Parts: sequence; C-alpha cells; structure tokens
Amino acid sequence: MSTPALSPRRLELVALVRLTRGFMPDDEGEALLDAALRSCRAFGGAEAPVLVEIGAWCGKSTLYLGAAAEETGGVLFSVDHHRGSEENQAGWEHHDADLVDPADGRIDTLPHWRRSVAGGRLEHCVVGLVGDSPTIAAAWRTPLAFCFIDGGHGAEPAWADYRGWAPHVAVGGWLAIHDVFPDPKDGGRPPYELWCDAVASGAWDEDGATGSLRVLRRVRPG
Repeated sequence: MSTPALSPRRLELVALVRLTRGFMPDDEGEALLDAALRSCRAFGGAEAPVLVEIGAWCGKSTLYLGAAAEETGGVLFSVDHHRGSEENQAGWEHHDADLVDPADGRIDTLPHWRRSVAGGRLEHCVVGLVGDSPTIAAAWRTPLAFCFIDGGHGAEPAWADYRGWAPHVAVGGWLAIHDVFPDPKDGGRPPYELWCDAVASGAWDEDGATGSLRVLRRVRPG
C-alpha cells in the first residue's frame, strides 16, 4: 500500500521545522506529529481536542504539534518559562550564548518561539503559557487528548511535570515523553524513569517508540 501524499500545508510546516532551532531529530518529530494526529482524530467531535506540550525551547516541537492541532481543529497549549533548563545554562554542553538576554544575563527563548509560531501561521491554534509548569498544572481543569513532556530533564523538574500533567490526560488520550534512554550511557535517567513508572502503573499501554520518543495511551484512570 502506498503512503498517502502529504498536503501542501503539512509539507510547508515540516519544511519550516527543519529550519527551527531545537534538539529533536526529524524521525522523532514526525512520530510526535503522527501520535498527535491520532489523538486529535480520536477526540475530535463537538469540542476541539486539547493538546499540551511541556517544554518548547524555540518552537520545534510546537510546530509539529501545532500542525496536528490545525489539521484537526484542535488547540495546542505550549507551557514553558522560556528561561532554559539546567542543561542549557552557561558551562553546559548545549548552552546557546546567543539566546541570552543581555539586559539580565538570563536565557530567554520566548521571542524565538513566538517567531517560529508566527512564521508557521499557527497563532490561531497555538497558545503560549509562559510560567512554571507545576503551577500551571495545579490550576489546569481541561481533560487532554495529548500531552508531550519534554521540559527540564533533572529529577525534580521532570517528575514535577509528569506528576502535574499526566493525570490530566483523559482515558483514551496519549502521553509522549522525550529523551527516554534505557541505556544510561545514552542520556539522563529521569525521562526513562517517568516512562517506566507509567508502564508499571497499568494505566497506560505502550503505543510506539521512535529513537528516544516514547508514546503511551491511557487505558484507565490512575
């Protein structure tokens, strides 16, 4: 069976993603888009499906998820304080000095994220929530069709994101976790530990793996 041709709009957004700063490989981004499309189509109907991403950096994952939201009439809420995570600060391997605000010496990716969303013409279906992820999660009330966790990878922020947002995913909804490395030589442990906890809980079924991206679907409350 031949693969269906992508729409011109999808091709436009995927091409833009390739030019957007970020750390997600192309195959993982396309798998993320595919999972988000599945979730939105499953939850489509009288109400627009709601997606949330935790950790946006300069908008690479936002464009993938925004493409799914636009295509299915959904809405993506992108949660990030835009001050970078611990691995993006001065002295670390992935530090980007040109993302530092000269006024206060802190990383500020928000202007870059906004340009990415505007460049993709996705402002009608992508909403930026700028602030602390656990604080926003504690006030959140809308069931989610899809949640993508890719914030800080240290133990404290990663577990706070997972504990704050995974409970908001509706039964039948999807959870995706990035940078899951079973072998500790390949990367940090917290995202892998989140994934292990979700699988062990019995509340989630595995629904795909591409590179370090893991996708789960909620099968029961928990």
